[in-house]
Amino acid sequence: MPTGVFSQPRLVSSSIPKNMFNSPGLSLALQPNIDNQGDETRLGENFEGNIGRRSREEEHESRSGSDNMDGGSGDDHDPTTAAGDKPPRKKRYHRHTPQQIQELEALFKECPHPDEKQRLELSKRLCLETRQVKFWFQNRRTQMKTQLERHENSLLRQENDKLRAENMSIRDAMRNPICTNCGGPAIIGDMSLEEQHLRIENARLKDELDRVCALAGKFLGRPITGPPLPNSSLELGVGTNGTFGTTMATTTTLPLGHDALPTMVVPSNRPATTLDRSMFLELALAAMDELVKMAQTDEPLWIKNIEGGREMLNHDEYLRTFTPCIGLKPNGFVTEASRETGVVIINSLALVETLMDSNRWAEMFHCMIAGTSTTDVISNGMGGTRNGALQLMNAELQILSPLVPVREVSFLRFCKQHAEGVWAVVDVSIDTIKESTTFVTCRRLPSGCVVQDMPNGYSKVICVEHAEYDESQVHQLYRPLLSSGMGFGAQRWVATLQRQCECLAILMSSTVPTRDHTAITASGRRSMLKLAQRMTDNFCAGVCASTVHKWNKPNAGNVDEDVRVMTRKSIDDPGEPPGIVLSAATSVWLPVSPQRLFDFLRDERLRSEWDILSNGGPMQEMAHIAKGQDHGNCVSLLRASAMNANQSSMLILQETCIDAAGSLVVYAPVDIPAMHVVMNGGDSAYVALLPSGFAIVPDGPGSHGPISNGHVNGNTGGGSSRVGGSLLTVAFQILVNSLPTAKLTVESVETVNNLISCTVQKIKAALQCES
Repeated sequence: MPTGVFSQPRLVSSSIPKNMFNSPGLSLALQPNIDNQGDETRLGENFEGNIGRRSREEEHESRSGSDNMDGGSGDDHDPTTAAGDKPPRKKRYHRHTPQQIQELEALFKECPHPDEKQRLELSKRLCLETRQVKFWFQNRRTQMKTQLERHENSLLRQENDKLRAENMSIRDAMRNPICTNCGGPAIIGDMSLEEQHLRIENARLKDELDRVCALAGKFLGRPITGPPLPNSSLELGVGTNGTFGTTMATTTTLPLGHDALPTMVVPSNRPATTLDRSMFLELALAAMDELVKMAQTDEPLWIKNIEGGREMLNHDEYLRTFTPCIGLKPNGFVTEASRETGVVIINSLALVETLMDSNRWAEMFHCMIAGTSTTDVISNGMGGTRNGALQLMNAELQILSPLVPVREVSFLRFCKQHAEGVWAVVDVSIDTIKESTTFVTCRRLPSGCVVQDMPNGYSKVICVEHAEYDESQVHQLYRPLLSSGMGFGAQRWVATLQRQCECLAILMSSTVPTRDHTAITASGRRSMLKLAQRMTDNFCAGVCASTVHKWNKPNAGNVDEDVRVMTRKSIDDPGEPPGIVLSAATSVWLPVSPQRLFDFLRDERLRSEWDILSNGGPMQEMAHIAKGQDHGNCVSLLRASAMNANQSSMLILQETCIDAAGSLVVYAPVDIPAMHVVMNGGDSAYVALLPSGFAIVPDGPGSHGPISNGHVNGNTGGGSSRVGGSLLTVAFQILVNSLPTAKLTVESVETVNNLISCTVQKIKAALQCES
């Protein structure tokens, strides 16, 4: 994430103008007057166009940086002299030092559009005026755009020359037709087989061109016309402007210009056709249109729920308003829909870059995404931005419970800028277009977020999540949570984003929170946080059986019905002890609030009531690193008291996090010498650990907890009051044998199963819950 994105929190109320999206088709490029300056901005145009209208003095100040590196040195004199004896006027050209240019170029790679605060900090560090920094970045962006246009023009010129040569060769061949049977001259009145094929190909290409032009018109918000029709049958087969020919290139390019549709590049490892790309674009445009309308429309499409105040989708109104863009709902599937609005400490450009990069997206939501990848980049965007970016992605979405299967989805992700500082990113499944070899258990209807910039580096995010899934795969305990949209819904995405961005803002701040131990150096903090993140990622991988991590299900031992036991071999992994690793996880319902349960489990003074690693006594916090305003978001190092004088005390690394959607407590015993290295800034990749912990979520509206047959009580009209509870997931990872070639024993499986049961019973007893 670019440095300098975050700033000190100052929430300012703002909202997206309603009339922003009122345009025919999907012409969402009409820009509102956000900054109240009366200038309309247009999609795809150069927003640096006002550079040429600067004053003479500003123009002299801007002649610096990478666009003036080949100019003369020193001060240049104006050769013209005014009338009279006035001396010639001098123009001062400020040349930057190589060190200044290196610093400017480094920041430009990370953030081509720095805000005022970043420019001020950079000017102080480089001893430059803020105007000089501002003009340098303007000139650098202009230079980058010019280079890009020159490169594109060169490629198009080469393609045009190639097509022109093919055209000439076919013209020469048609002037002297030869009979393929006898080798003599062909009869002029007959139509050759080649010409027949050319006419058929031309008709097909014309239909395809009309289709692409129609899509481009929707994309740009104005009609697009195709190239002029050829004047002869020869040109009819070849094409006059080099756009289409007898063989279709893998890159389809519309006429040049700033408003042209972005180039769609298909990797050579996938036999995609122009028809595939146009279908993907058509689906993406329809999904974007639906997302924006669902984000800005209130009642009757969205209805406030009396319990909890959450918004519920009116499905009847939805079916009247929208035409299903991915087909009708499959039999046996149920629908979940949710919408959430929040303010986040990140600007729109940085958030869009995070969402369009699969690695950064997975890192931002690492507890929600088991794995993700970008399988095909159809468009990188226009003008060096993400506007118009379209890509195919795969993802595995998870809830930290063995009772909820991982959702595997293949979808299109489409990004579009609707106005200055207003972006939208939409996802939609491609099951109806692209055949899948696996059975689909979840479909992602148009979902995503609309992001609007706010002052001081904040953004307003409106998130919409809409999905259809096979409910029969979900345990009864978690069905109310998922059907309400709280499991995979918009509230969880927004809450996680707010927590992660707040964490990054605190870690990038130069001030250290008062609770943090100042004995840890800055490099030690980074190393310790990196180790904690690896620990949490491994914990999530042990709870959910995703395809990213290779776990095997053993057939040994007596295991409770709702306990999932998996094993894997750890070989040559410096971050784990070698041998056979066993993971066991289960989920239970407790009649206590999620906040009370979280406070109990993270309190080191109460750890002896459930943790066998505490040696029967309270633990002491040795180090603390805050990751948010809430004290529950932190990484800490705990020390357990020794059982006797001959035994050394044990260290436990623990990470806790909490937001509106749920909470997490993850811990692992660590080696004392290794932690000394980490706290001094050493490499944490070689610290071996196996994590255990807890994941806590609300039990969902309408849930009254389990009854004797294991199902969930609902509101049956008997007048019973709402029983608020929590869904607690308990998971352990244990090294059962230090030899990777050893076989798993029945005793090891039963021992871990008993450990989980004993831990759950101790927690219930401590919280005075009924068994």
